[in-house]
Amino acid sequence: MAQSLSTSIPSPREATDDVQFTKRLRDPIARGEITCSIRIWQRPHVRMGNRYKLGAGHVVVDKLQRIELDDITPALARKSGFAGVVDLLKVAKHGPGEAVYLVEFHYEP
Repeated sequence: MAQSLSTSIPSPREATDDVQFTKRLRDPIARGEITCSIRIWQRPHVRMGNRYKLGAGHVVVDKLQRIELDDITPALARKSGFAGVVDLLKVAKHGPGEAVYLVEFHYEP
């Protein structure tokens, strides 16, 4: 079951470090076609309301939610810009982490 890490969205903060996305996802994110990402970390690397540099603009995190691996459906994988769950899982894991996070965001030029 998904667990929300915060109930309210704080006011946007200044841009912080770049957020890393596979190169092929960057343009669809900038066009607003991709608005979420699955990450497997030890702990969250982003915070709700924070802005992260991506290309000429910023990704703003709207929601950060801890989910279970079983919550990753083919539809969620496609919404994240991947062909399917296996494709997503090949790039979602960052380091030794095992906690699964759903990051919802929007792009600001």
